[in-house]
Amino acid sequence: MNDAITCQGRLIQQSDLYWLQGIIQDNPNWSRHKITKHICSKWGWSTNSGQLKTFAARSMIDKLEERNLLTLPPIRVSLRRKPRPPFPEGFNVPEQKQIEGSLKEFTPLSIHIPEPNSYEDNCVGYYLNRLHYLGFNKTVGENIKYLIRDRSGRDIACLLFGSAAWKTAPRDFYIGWDGETQKSNINYITNNTRFLILPHVHVPHLASHILGYIMRRIQQGWMNKYAHKIHMVETFVERDQFKGTCYKAANWLCVGQTKGRSRQDRYTNLSVPVKDILLYPLTKNFKQVLCRTI
Repeated sequence: MNDAITCQGRLIQQSDLYWLQGIIQDNPNWSRHKITKHICSKWGWSTNSGQLKTFAARSMIDKLEERNLLTLPPIRVSLRRKPRPPFPEGFNVPEQKQIEGSLKEFTPLSIHIPEPNSYEDNCVGYYLNRLHYLGFNKTVGENIKYLIRDRSGRDIACLLFGSAAWKTAPRDFYIGWDGETQKSNINYITNNTRFLILPHVHVPHLASHILGYIMRRIQQGWMNKYAHKIHMVETFVERDQFKGTCYKAANWLCVGQTKGRSRQDRYTNLSVPVKDILLYPLTKNFKQVLCRTI
């Protein structure tokens, strides 16, 4: 390779490939995870809060190996962590009695951002794992969970926000992104990947009320956790299953649809549900901010 290439949002020179391969050859006992930690440390590849971007680094070296530009050590199956049980021993599922009535009977709501491994965190994991149609395993990268309770302290809903979609043409066109600016600023958007009103809760207008409540608070929550702002929230709604009514009622904007392909579709032969792309700007000048070099 004589020319530089872009991989995982980074410009990789020939000298970088020599350095990477040298690290692997000089440390034959290192696992792929240890290699990625070393790369992040040497390149200063971390979030604003100081967390190493090992997931992005691992994706990068895997892609370089796929292109025959890097030779990695074999995956050590014996060293893989055993999957954790989804919920800790002794975790008691909260009681779920029917909740019905008008919205004013259950407000004001309380919002909780669970501490890792806390009871509230386990509740959110349980609800999403067992009750959300997409299921739930674990979070990767920057993310925030919310547990919503009514004024009597009963769990009624939960949400998960995580990394934004890497590329989606209608969103990128709406913002005015070119390729390089998108790569630089993608972490200033978050994706509402899960939203669950618990199935025993039947309260009209609750979903849009919760969305409005969260949108007024997520900016500060992200600053507190990751020391940087986000300027827009996105979500993807499967058109065959949902109308996205609660998002539209909460003033989210539909900017288009996905093409029915997944990020794993390397050969354009995988079909996934078409989804509406909905956006919610958090700052008035979001386009200017997201299109500038930050």
